[in-house]
Amino acid sequence: MTTPHVLERAARCTQRFNTLFAEYFDTLGADLEVPSYSRFTPDCLRLLRELSLRGGKRMRVVLLHEAARLVTDEPADGLDAAALSIELLQTHGLIHDDLIDDSPTRRGGPSTWYAYRARFPDHPQTALGMTVLAGDLALALSLKVLLDAEMPTSLRQAMVEVQTRTAADTFTGQIVDLERDFGTAPGEDVLHGVADLKSARYSILAPMQLGLLAAGGEPGHVNGELRAYARLTGICGQMRDDHLDLFGDAASMGKPVGSDLRQGKHSYAVRHLLAAVDGAERRIVESALGDPACTDEAVAAVREIGERHCVPERIRADMRRHAREASAIAAGWRPRWRSEAVAFFEQLPLWTAERNG
Repeated sequence: MTTPHVLERAARCTQRFNTLFAEYFDTLGADLEVPSYSRFTPDCLRLLRELSLRGGKRMRVVLLHEAARLVTDEPADGLDAAALSIELLQTHGLIHDDLIDDSPTRRGGPSTWYAYRARFPDHPQTALGMTVLAGDLALALSLKVLLDAEMPTSLRQAMVEVQTRTAADTFTGQIVDLERDFGTAPGEDVLHGVADLKSARYSILAPMQLGLLAAGGEPGHVNGELRAYARLTGICGQMRDDHLDLFGDAASMGKPVGSDLRQGKHSYAVRHLLAAVDGAERRIVESALGDPACTDEAVAAVREIGERHCVPERIRADMRRHAREASAIAAGWRPRWRSEAVAFFEQLPLWTAERNG
């Protein structure tokens, strides 16, 4: 399978899903029991729609469909419902992440948190409460869409179990993500655990499990391999994000570098930096870490220190090592599943490690 063919298939999948997602929101108001006197509920649904439809690459949806292709190239029941569930859970995560991080923008528009702040400038608790409730509603809808889907009861139950477990794992990851930046700098095992729980479980593992279920596969029999693959690929992706946050190109990424540094996050990049420097250089890094007023010049100085100590190269080496390990796990699936589809999962971690945006 050549890369152009994979990209074309992913583009078709994304385009079809975007249409499906818009149609879902078009009918959602009639599907929910919304009191006629409520003004806030329709507004909340509109904000959910706006954020959800501003989606990017829809890689979770692509992973879902590619996982089904491991078993069969025929249409599979439940894929549409599973795709909606995955992206509604993502919407929930984005809303709460932006609230936790106090982020003003998301996907080229205002975050839900800042949209509510603008609506209720004199009622900050209302803005806070509505943001939390909007995220909670997206989570509930991610499960409801599965419960309402026309598919065999056993499949519906299995998919709901996957998404419920995934949500719980993600929340635990978010808690540990906040916890890691208190006290002593976390070790690599903690960073790996956060990347696994907060990201890999719902971005990689759950889409693969749901896709296999929809296609009639039995992911429970290979759950250990799927978890290992998702964990390694997720760690690789988090390392890439952390690397780009400090050492990436602001122009190509469309956002300034150094946000993790300013927020005091003990990212993979920060961990490598602190391990590489001492004396005056370490004091420069530590003075910038957690300083929201840290200037662009100070970030540039930290970045220069990291480059001088080959920190970007060390992070990239770690990324490639994890990518190769994940790819090797996927290669072992060839006797079990369709070789053409396995190739996608072999290449995915390697592509993740090399992606620059």
